Amino acid sequence: MAEEEKEEIKSFKDLGLCDELVEACDSLGWKTPTKIQVEAIPHALEGKDLIGLAQTGSGKTGAFALPILHALLESHSKQGYKFAPVFFALVLSPTRELAIQIAEQFEALGSGISLKCAVLVGGVDIMQQQIALGKRPHIIVGTPGRLVDHLTNTKGFSLRMLKYLVLDEADRLLNEDFEKALDDILNVIPRDRHTYLFSATMTKKVKKLQRACLRNPVKIEAASKYSTVDTLKQQYRFIPAKYKDCYLVHILTEMSGCTSMVFTRTCDATRLLAFILRNLNIRAIPISGQMAQAKRLGALNKFKSGECNVLICTDVASRGLDIPSVDMVINYDIPTNSKDYIHRVGRTARAGRSGVAISLVNQYELEWYLQIEKLIGKKLPEYPAQEEEVLQYLESVTEAKRLSQMKLKEIGGTKKRRGGDDEDEDIERYLGVKGKSSKKVKRK
Repeated sequence: MAEEEKEEIKSFKDLGLCDELVEACDSLGWKTPTKIQVEAIPHALEGKDLIGLAQTGSGKTGAFALPILHALLESHSKQGYKFAPVFFALVLSPTRELAIQIAEQFEALGSGISLKCAVLVGGVDIMQQQIALGKRPHIIVGTPGRLVDHLTNTKGFSLRMLKYLVLDEADRLLNEDFEKALDDILNVIPRDRHTYLFSATMTKKVKKLQRACLRNPVKIEAASKYSTVDTLKQQYRFIPAKYKDCYLVHILTEMSGCTSMVFTRTCDATRLLAFILRNLNIRAIPISGQMAQAKRLGALNKFKSGECNVLICTDVASRGLDIPSVDMVINYDIPTNSKDYIHRVGRTARAGRSGVAISLVNQYELEWYLQIEKLIGKKLPEYPAQEEEVLQYLESVTEAKRLSQMKLKEIGGTKKRRGGDDEDEDIERYLGVKGKSSKKVKRK
């Protein structure tokens, strides 16, 4: 019977959401709720805590944002708008970009109800964030470290009245990297609250937190424990390490009309690969955790707008980012943690669209790749390519790599001589990316 009821749910109205939110969903083009939304929203509206497991691109943000906004509107109607609760909900995310994206979705859903939202992330001026908190927002979205900074240093800011806590990408937030900050936050927010955990992959650590701060949670699995969507075509190619750059260039050239994300293991590799590809007239731009926040957002926006159609990135971009038009994901470096594979390939084939994921596996990465196949429970087909065709690029790729390494060395030396932090600007100029900050270099 329960299954039949779920089948009957065809609209957001059927889920029990108020008219304002149904209209907001309609204006965003959300016609029918996704599986995770159908499963999660009714329980959330009943006031239950949630643990939600769903594939990336399946509408997780809507699954927690809509019930929170519904509850906020209900408290509006009881108390009047002037008395609407401030600091009503807190959403924590492991990365700055994901936090900004979640806030944008809240603002889009709340545009018709005068919703106020503040984003608290590192790499951005803390004074501007203090001004935003002074405006008494309803929703706060942030990363744990910067939120703790504000709880410690921003006068008058307290989460004593908080009603909702959401951990998005909960498995990552429960790593030791965030452990202290998360404990500090949990110690200053009310125990009497609603708590939602959401992620594409779940770990035993989540169970640990579950005991600490969830009350009889409903566990919703809109995906098997570690799975990728059916619309994703996954392939691998086993290659010698020395030819990896050639294979990358071959694939990107063959698929030149596509938007692609290329994942590497290190920040240095993103820069070097972007240089190599630019030398070969492929419109690539790097993004990594070493870049200033404004530069990271700038790179993302250039990719989203189509100005650059290849984004070279570290795992900073593998979680939660919704770039609707990614056609292909290439694992240039195989992730050492096989769960990161799920998040990486989840950047494509989102919300029912199709996509391609190709993993380039060299002789040193075979063990990691086998772990991935074990995790997803399937053997992947081989990417078809004639090695003679691929090696036609060897000479031009070798020369592009030599020039790129020289340029990176030169940029490193210039940076040391200046004693400044202008490496990003040099890289932007070299990649042909215009930025306002490049004027600084002209100073004498």
